Amino acid sequence: MRKTRTALLALGAVIALAQGCAPIPLPRYAAYPPKRVEQLLYESENLRQIGDEWNRFWFLDQPSHLTPYRTHGGLGF
Repeated sequence: MRKTRTALLALGAVIALAQGCAPIPLPRYAAYPPKRVEQLLYESENLRQIGDEWNRFWFLDQPSHLTPYRTHGGLGF
């Protein structure tokens, strides 16, 4: 019983550390500045593109044909 409890406690500690619940915050990005900038750029690009993907999936990026005004769907100014 004691071994099982110790094993479960150790497993819980490992999972808590892996999920970022450590009492001392573990760094999320690299300490080397050029590598950290690269990681931040990749993450911000991925987050920025989520909105565009969502609009394309639901066809919200197309002109609406339900308006009382004529809408040209092609390229035009």
